[in-house]
Order: sequence, then C-alpha cells, then structure tokens
Amino acid sequence: MHSANMQQQRQILWQGGATSRYRLGLATGMLMILGVLMAFPFFWMLRTSLLTETDAAVFPPIWLPTYLELGGYQGVFTVQPFGRYILNSAFVAVTVMVSQLVTASLGAYAFARLQFPGRDKLFLLYLATMLIPAEVTIVPTFVLVSRFQMVDSLAGLIVPGLFSVFTTFLLRQFFLTIPFELEDAAKIDGAGYVRRYAQIVMPLSQPALATAAIFIFIGTWRSFLWPLIIIRTRELRTVPIGLAAIQQEQGHTDIPQLMAGSVMAIVPVIAVFLVLQRYYIEGVAMSGLKG
Repeated sequence: MHSANMQQQRQILWQGGATSRYRLGLATGMLMILGVLMAFPFFWMLRTSLLTETDAAVFPPIWLPTYLELGGYQGVFTVQPFGRYILNSAFVAVTVMVSQLVTASLGAYAFARLQFPGRDKLFLLYLATMLIPAEVTIVPTFVLVSRFQMVDSLAGLIVPGLFSVFTTFLLRQFFLTIPFELEDAAKIDGAGYVRRYAQIVMPLSQPALATAAIFIFIGTWRSFLWPLIIIRTRELRTVPIGLAAIQQEQGHTDIPQLMAGSVMAIVPVIAVFLVLQRYYIEGVAMSGLKG
C-alpha cells in the first residue's frame, strides 16, 4: 500500500515536471522566434551596408556578402561631414541628458519630499501638460528660441530639452519608494534639504537615474523634427538630418551609404543601453510602485 502511494506520488511529480518543462520549452521557443524577428532588421541593415549599390538592388537578394565592401561607409564621410554630425548629436544628447537629470531630479525631489500648500494639485497640473501634443508647442518654442537668438545653433537644440515632465514624473515615483526614515536620521544630524538630496536620495536612485538617462539620450539622439526646423547650417546638423540629406542631396538614394549611416547612428545608442541596462531593468521594475 505504501509503495503504491509512493509510486503514485512519483508519477504526479513526473507529470508536473514534464508540464513545467513543456511550458518552459514553449516559452523559450517563442522568445527565440521573437528575438530573431526583432534582430532581423538590424541584420538586414548591416548586411546591406556591406554591399555595393548594384548588389543591394538585385533580386533575389544576396543574404550574405561574399566579401566585405566598405564603400558605403567611405561614401557617407565623403558626401556628408558625417563625423561632424555624430559629434553634434553626441554633444547635444549628453548635454541634454545631464542637464535634464539635474533639473528633473530637483523638481521630483520637491514634489516627493517637500510639504507645501497645493503640492499635489500643482504636480497634477504639471503632469497634465503631457497631454499637449509636441507639434502644438513647436511654434511658441520657435518664437522663444528666435527671440533669444538661438536659431541655427546647438544651444537652440539643447535649451528646450533642459526640462521634462516625464522625467520629473519618473524620478518622483522612484523617490517616493525611498523610506522617509533615512532622511529623518540625516535631519537629526543637521542635514538640510540639499544635503539629503545629494547624499541620500541621489545615490539610492541610480536605477531610476539610469532609466531616465537612457530615455533622454535616445529621445534626443533620434530627434528629427526640431533640428530640421531650427538648424540651417550644414555643419550644425545632427545625425537624423544627415541621414535625410544622404537621400535628398545626391539626386538618388545610395542604399549602402544610407544603411552604413544608419549603422553608425545606432552604435552610440546600443553602447549607452549596454552600459546602463542593469540599472534600466531595475528602474523600470521599481518605478511607479508607489505614488
């Protein structure tokens, strides 16, 4: 009787384990398929950048080049000062990222920690501005930038990005998860708001800061419409405008050159994400849990 019960329990455990293994295998297979589908455009872009213009247009397509053709990469720097575009984009993106983290974290700290009349209502009003489409703000923003004589300058790209409602919201939600007791202990030791912000809240907020940094960098790096409106000098263009110029100014679209430029455009974004991905995952998981 006892051996029969043991055998029945083993059979149940084996069936449960088989079901779990089946589900795990199914989930793994689906994730692999989705991963291949998501990676395919990047493979196709890299593959096309290593072909000649003639080979890129043949049908059926050449899946793997028989030899590496770097003419597309050389052509990008020949027809356009693409290196200058990369430096412009990097300078603007890094400056906006650092500056916006400072301004947004200060605002988020005020909304999360300071007690003043109408704080929550003011925050909701500030948050409501996210409902305004970005296209609606282009004309008034251009008028302000023009009056401050920042048209056709990198400053005109940087200043409008110094403040962000979304980044303030993201950091505020994270700040609310930090125990108040940590600041109370520092307050007893005589620490003021600035010291508590700099020495307690900010070091504990690395996941949220890294998450915000990725969003800011990618958003600024890929920005197209505002640089297109504000920049007129060729040497001040950013990477997205440079890629559009490759299509428009040559009279025809050199596909390998365009793909080579696209490859170089995504390398900094991938590098930033790889450096900050651990903090990014933690930040996405922890933000918004309280508030």
